[in-house]
Amino acid sequence: MAEVQDIFLSSFADYGSNHRVPSIAQKAAQAIMACRTAALGGHRDICPDCGYERNSYNSCRNRHCPKCQTLKKEQWIGKRCEDVLDVHHFHAVFTFPSVLNQIVMQNLTALYRVLFKSAADTIKELAADPNYLGFVPGFTSILHTWGQNLSFHPHIHMVITGGGMTPEGTWKSAGKKFFLPVKVLSKLFRGKFLSELIKLYDNGSVIYRGKNGNKVSHQTFNTLMETCYAKDWCVYCKKPFKGTKGVFAYLGRYTHRVAISNNRILAVNNGITRFSWRDYAKANQIKVTEVKNEEFIRRFLLHVLPQGFTRIRHYGLYASKNKTTKLEACRKAIGSKRKPKKPVETPIELICRLLGRDVRLCPKCGSFLEQHALARASPA
Repeated sequence: MAEVQDIFLSSFADYGSNHRVPSIAQKAAQAIMACRTAALGGHRDICPDCGYERNSYNSCRNRHCPKCQTLKKEQWIGKRCEDVLDVHHFHAVFTFPSVLNQIVMQNLTALYRVLFKSAADTIKELAADPNYLGFVPGFTSILHTWGQNLSFHPHIHMVITGGGMTPEGTWKSAGKKFFLPVKVLSKLFRGKFLSELIKLYDNGSVIYRGKNGNKVSHQTFNTLMETCYAKDWCVYCKKPFKGTKGVFAYLGRYTHRVAISNNRILAVNNGITRFSWRDYAKANQIKVTEVKNEEFIRRFLLHVLPQGFTRIRHYGLYASKNKTTKLEACRKAIGSKRKPKKPVETPIELICRLLGRDVRLCPKCGSFLEQHALARASPA
């Protein structure tokens, strides 16, 4: 089966000779190409009874690699399990208009932070307002930067408790079917995001360049802001999850997702990649797109995050500072007990659980395999 790795191995050298590749994107590409190959070393499994042998190579562990997210996802969920309240949760999505894509791509770290802050402050402000809810909720925000066809489409997925702590220290429910009016959310989010963006632009922390690479005039920037203020921004709430089971089913799909999974790569032949994607604008219709390998690589690298950037953040009751205080008070108020800590699974135990078999046993005779280290292959 074709994989993202095949596309990079086939065409990244040509892409790199024709395009400027930032160091962080270069690092991600090199990791993807080396993942689970002799370049990273590994071990040879040998059965002492029947003589069966197989080589297993190390993974790259890069957060943009499609092969390396399953273990990280399961480990992360295991750590967060004990923190989530056993109440229904709402799912909200915050998106800015595509006319801002150019300035965002030129200032990724600063404006991704603005996206997180504006979405979080919008929820905090409206939830605290007694005219709406009047409490402090707990919520987790997750940054995604892609559309289904690998277009640049940054947005925040947010999972929010369907209730929270009031100023009096009691628990208050938001109801089962309704959280906050989306039009109010949209307008407040728009105002907060653009206000922060203008502030950063005015103090020189954000640079806006035209297609020719030169800085645009203040008038051009102001015109962009006027255009954005005139637009309706896309913010929406989905149906609530029921209890922690529904929350974790969601988190498992979204927390450690990369721009495209290997199972959507249909073929890689003669410099052309075919991949499937879901068109949400047309009733979730499944479509197939063909692009040159270099164009696929260009799109994929749009979604490499800045060095050290945190793409999963926790707020309100779920913030780290509240784990042993407000979160515990909420559990008492709703009659829920803190989930007991489970023994931390080792990576090999986790792999065995996910695969449903013990990978330490010989697949032919069932004896325990002996491991012998394999050195990293010498660079070509």
